[in-house]
Amino acid sequence: MITEDATEKTVIVKNPRQNYLVNDSNETEIDLGELLLRFLEHIKFIILFAFLGAAIAAIYTFYFVTPLYEATSKLYIVNSTDSAINLSDLQIGTYLASDYIEVFKTWEVHEQVIQNLKLNYTYKQLQSMLTIENPNDTRILNITVLSPKPQEAADIANEYASVAIRYIADTMSTEEPNIMSVALVPTNTASPNLTKNILIGFFFGIALSAAIVTVRFMTDDKIKTMDDVQKYTGLAVLAIVPSLTFVDKKSGKAHSATKR
Repeated sequence: MITEDATEKTVIVKNPRQNYLVNDSNETEIDLGELLLRFLEHIKFIILFAFLGAAIAAIYTFYFVTPLYEATSKLYIVNSTDSAINLSDLQIGTYLASDYIEVFKTWEVHEQVIQNLKLNYTYKQLQSMLTIENPNDTRILNITVLSPKPQEAADIANEYASVAIRYIADTMSTEEPNIMSVALVPTNTASPNLTKNILIGFFFGIALSAAIVTVRFMTDDKIKTMDDVQKYTGLAVLAIVPSLTFVDKKSGKAHSATKR
């Protein structure tokens, strides 16, 4: 059916066998009201997919993702032997923090840690496990290591601190930083986050099921009710032909009138 809006001079073509409109600029307009009703009709299907997505995410996280443990040691940067620390010391210490971060990017430091702990990692692999952070306006360096083994994570973090302070003193002609805090063996995993992954799976299930319902809604070309006839064709229903069912006395089987 083609209708024309005289005020806006826009021609809209309505396909009588589809649940959406196509205007003259080839843009698709979905009937949101009917789509919402379709979602409500399939609410059980959507909920089922949501819980299925959450279950798959939980199983995948629990059985197929290697848990990682995080351990952190801390260095305190010293640049004065005086007991009284002035503003200049603090500023210089902040600048030194940036220099010391670069120390942890050298292959020599990584190789020394590997040698000391007799690790079966390349220095590139070990470097990918390491994170160095300098909190704003502090002279503290956080040395954080991620490992699938909690004891190994703590050992590597502490060894990095020990190797780094010696390397800094030898190569930069400055005082050794102080070890402010040693890494403890972690008892809880840092990743993966089981709760987060379950929520992601839950909402992914909702999104996937909603997409399926939407596609089926847009491609549904069946006219099911009298209202559909009037809505999609603009024609009035004059009569209704009932569906008759006949029973064969010999076989006892039922047949519809359309099949006889």
